[in-house]
Amino acid sequence: MSGTLFLVPNALDVGTSEAALDLADRLPFGTLRVAARLGHWVCENAKTTRAFLKRVDAICPLAQALQALSIVELPRPPKGRAAAAAADLAPLLAPALAGDDVGLVCEAGLPALADPGAALVAAAHAAGVRVVALPGASSIALAVAASGLNGQSFAFVGYLPIESGQRNERIRELEAASRRLAQTQVAIETPYRNPALLGALVAQLQPTTMLSVSVGLTLASEWTRSGSVARWRAEPGSMPADVPAVFAWLAR
Repeated sequence: MSGTLFLVPNALDVGTSEAALDLADRLPFGTLRVAARLGHWVCENAKTTRAFLKRVDAICPLAQALQALSIVELPRPPKGRAAAAAADLAPLLAPALAGDDVGLVCEAGLPALADPGAALVAAAHAAGVRVVALPGASSIALAVAASGLNGQSFAFVGYLPIESGQRNERIRELEAASRRLAQTQVAIETPYRNPALLGALVAQLQPTTMLSVSVGLTLASEWTRSGSVARWRAEPGSMPADVPAVFAWLAR
């Protein structure tokens, strides 16, 4: 029998200037207990994964010494391809095919959600490897819940174009879809571009459209603000350029 590929959520404070919080306050104990026993890991960055496992070890002692764990990074997809081909990922699943459990972890949040790990999950299904997603924080889900917008129908659209003209066109396109489908649109951005995206949304969306911004979710300084675009224009908000944020809007 093959092992299981566990999708292990990470804390959402990675890369922020705030001090790391106790993982016990951010992830379920059951998730930490599974993570502590895994001997094989696939990740985006081995260094930050070791830091994550040190935080796990402080709560649930690791079954093996950190130095003894197998930690392998996902291959970067060749330029022009959205994801690595399943064949490229076969060696990463070798421990699972040999009967050992494997953990997949991303830099922050849930693996395979707004994350390149989805390709490994697809490869696992193709190889007949059992896949289990463990409970934990997802900034996308938390932002939708805190927004007060339509949580019955929402679409995560990832990153918007960087070039201003293309970004503005995409914002208007997504607002039209939101109005047509009564659907909340959700996007993220690299933190240093947060102010530019907020400015573009406030400028391009219609005054009656509802806009919600969630910043630093699960951090001690987290906040969510929701209101009409007209209100955002009347009461401009400032955005940190070093803390992850989630943007959501719903046309009315």
